[in-house]
Amino acid sequence: MSKKPTSLRRRVTLVMLAIVAVAVLVTGAITVPLTRTSTVQGEQGRLSAQADLLASLDRLPTRLTAANALINGTRFAVVESPPNGRATGAANSYVTAEVRAALDARGTYSGTIQGTLGRALVEARATTAGPWIVSVLPITQLDTALNKETQRVLLGLLVGLLVAGIAALSLAQWLTKPLTETAHAARKLAAGERGVALPAPASQEAAELTSALSSLDKALATSEGRQREFLLSISHEMRTPLAAVRGYAEALSDGMIAEDELPQVGQTLVRETERLDAFVRDLLELARLQADDFTIHAVPLDLGALLDHVRTAWSARAASLQVALSVNGTTPTPVVADPQRLRQVVDGLVENALRATPAGGRVNVTARPAGRSYMVDVSDTGPGLAPEDLDVAFDRGALHAKYRQTRPVGTGLGLSIAARLVARMGGTLTAANGASGAIFTVNLPTG
Repeated sequence: MSKKPTSLRRRVTLVMLAIVAVAVLVTGAITVPLTRTSTVQGEQGRLSAQADLLASLDRLPTRLTAANALINGTRFAVVESPPNGRATGAANSYVTAEVRAALDARGTYSGTIQGTLGRALVEARATTAGPWIVSVLPITQLDTALNKETQRVLLGLLVGLLVAGIAALSLAQWLTKPLTETAHAARKLAAGERGVALPAPASQEAAELTSALSSLDKALATSEGRQREFLLSISHEMRTPLAAVRGYAEALSDGMIAEDELPQVGQTLVRETERLDAFVRDLLELARLQADDFTIHAVPLDLGALLDHVRTAWSARAASLQVALSVNGTTPTPVVADPQRLRQVVDGLVENALRATPAGGRVNVTARPAGRSYMVDVSDTGPGLAPEDLDVAFDRGALHAKYRQTRPVGTGLGLSIAARLVARMGGTLTAANGASGAIFTVNLPTG
C-alpha cells in the first residue's frame, strides 16, 4: 500500500519552520554569550569608574577595610604601605603579586582573578592619598543580572520563532492556495467539464501552470469537438451503404428484384459492403496504432523496388481515371522501415492523390535523398489544400468533414493512420501545397 504524499502546504511550512528554528538556534548561540560578555564588560567599566573615583579622594573611607564592607556588591581591600604593605579588607586575597607589580609600575590594574570569593572582576588603583585601593566584584554577584539578560534574549527569540511560525503558515497557505484551486480545476477537466474558470495566479510559476492548464482546456475542447464532428460524419457516411444494403436486402426478401437485375444488385451490395469494410478496417487500424503492443518490424529495404511495386499496382487504376501516374527515384542506400507498413502508407497517399486529381491530371511519386534520410513525395494536380488545412491534415476526420460535400473523400482516417505509422518507423509525414496541388512527403531514416 503506497504512502499518501505529504501536502505541499505542510512541506513549505515545515521547511520554513526548520529554517527559522535553525536561525533562532544560531542566533541564540551567538547572542547569549555576547550578551553575557557585554554585561560583564559593563560591570567591569562600572567597577573601573568606582575605583577611579576612590583613587581621586584625598582620604579613603575607613569603612572600606571592614570585613563586611559592601557597595553595590563590590568588596574592597586597602594596602596602607605599598608596595609591600599588608592588605586589609574583605577582598585582601585578591591583592596578588601580579596586582602589586602592576600598581607599583603603572598605578593601575584591571582584570579577573580567582580568590576566596571565587572568580571576580578586579580594579586596583594607586590613590593620591598614598594607599592602594582594590575593588572586587565576584562573578557570582553578576549571575542574577546575567540570567535576566539571557532570559530576555531567549524570550525575544521565542517570540520571533512564534511570529515566524505564524508567518510560515500564512505564507504556505498563500503560496499553495492557487495550486489547490488549479488542482480542483484540473479535476473538473478530467471529469469532462470544459471552459473551467481558473484561479488568478499569485506568482510567475502559478501563472505558467494556469496558462498551461488553460491551453490544455482549449486543446481538449478542440479535440473533442473534432472527434464529435468526425463521429457524426462517419456515422452519416456509414449509414449510406447500410441503407443501400438494407434496401436491396428487403427488396430481395420481398421478391421485388427481377432475375435479370440480380447481377447489378449483387455488384451494388459488394461495392457498399466494401465501403463498410473500409470504414471498419480503418477504425480498427487506428485503434491498434494507439495500443502499446503495436509492433513495427523495421529493416533495411530497397525503396526503389518498393516504388516499382507501387507503379505496377496503381497504373491500371490511374489509367481508368485518366490520370497520368509517374513513379521515379532509386535509392542506392537502403532506408530503414517496415516494408508492409511503408507500402500501406504510400498506397494510401497515392489513392488519396488519384481521388483528388481530375481527369487529365497527374500524380507523381518521387524518391530523393535528403542528408541522412530519404524523402518520398506524393504530389498531385488536384485542388490542393487551404493554408489552414496544413496544420490539421493528419487529425482524424478533419479534412473529411470539411471537403466531403465538395470533392471525393475517403473514410477520413487514412492520413491520420499514415502519419502514425511513419512516426512509429522513426520518420515524419508532412503536408504542403505545390504549384498545382498538394504534396505529401514521407521522411525516412537511412541505415
